Amino acid sequence: MAETTNKTEATEQTASRRNEKVGLVVSTKMQKTIVVEIEMRKAHPKYKRVIKSNKKFYAHDEQNSARVGDVVRIREVRPLSKLKRWSLEEIVRRSSLALAEEKEPAVEAK
Repeated sequence: MAETTNKTEATEQTASRRNEKVGLVVSTKMQKTIVVEIEMRKAHPKYKRVIKSNKKFYAHDEQNSARVGDVVRIREVRPLSKLKRWSLEEIVRRSSLALAEEKEPAVEAK
């Protein structure tokens, strides 16, 4: 029994070794692809002032579930295309615009 629990812990550790990032969805214009912008803060080596820098990552979104403005978690995967090396893991927080769009069609249907 102890060996099986050790094996499951080992597989969980290897699965979680992939790099994860949390960022904001800035584009969903492509099919099954989202563009996520990550804001990184880093202290300047000499002056110690905190500098913000942004980087965009292309991520695979199989169900096209993410909307612009959502905060999402992406995980590093094998290369899927020329630019896509990330996959959508989960939607951390929906944007207020996406929630408003979901409510409007229900009002129009009545």
